[in-house]
Amino acid sequence: MTNVSATNEKVELRRYLFSLAERSLEQAGWRVERIPGSGKGSVRRIVKNDESHVVSIRTTQDTWIAFPRTSDDNGWVTLDDVDFVIPVTVDDRDDPKWAAVYMVEAKEMRERFDRAYLARKAAGHTVQAGRGVWVSMFSTEDPKIVTSVGGGIAVGKTPLLRVKISGSEEVEDKPASEPMTAATSPLTVAEAKKRLAQTFGVDPEKIKIIIEA
Repeated sequence: MTNVSATNEKVELRRYLFSLAERSLEQAGWRVERIPGSGKGSVRRIVKNDESHVVSIRTTQDTWIAFPRTSDDNGWVTLDDVDFVIPVTVDDRDDPKWAAVYMVEAKEMRERFDRAYLARKAAGHTVQAGRGVWVSMFSTEDPKIVTSVGGGIAVGKTPLLRVKISGSEEVEDKPASEPMTAATSPLTVAEAKKRLAQTFGVDPEKIKIIIEA
């Protein structure tokens, strides 16, 4: 049976994360506009003086973001049509305390997703058109782990906006004082399970982690 309460919480969190992206852009001096007839709910036009760009806002509640391949398998849906990607991520899937907004050039993002796609194909994975290819915001690439290729999107980047989302009061930290590094990027429980599962060749759901404070 579906946990309706949990589902509603995820929907509300997604809306909140999306609103953080728009807020961070506005605080950076951009005017955020919908694009009539685009048919893509995540796509916005941002304008500052004479500068204008098309961006895709992607929210993630597990620190991974995805773009699907086009039907002809020659590119990426949405990603090929924008100038920047605005990923909004929580710090931990199971117990999120912070959310951060980044602004990444689409060229860099396409290069990351191209590497991820080619690595999966080379490893014999089936990548269906229309299905998302997932890339991690925080986990850096490890040539021994196919699914890590393309990862580390947030590493080395200072977020546009970082907000504490746990508790009853929102606290902003804008921008974060330091860019994310491989050493300081958070290792979530979900990410730890994925890495251990890949190491031992088991399903991530079979991994149990006990943390003692």
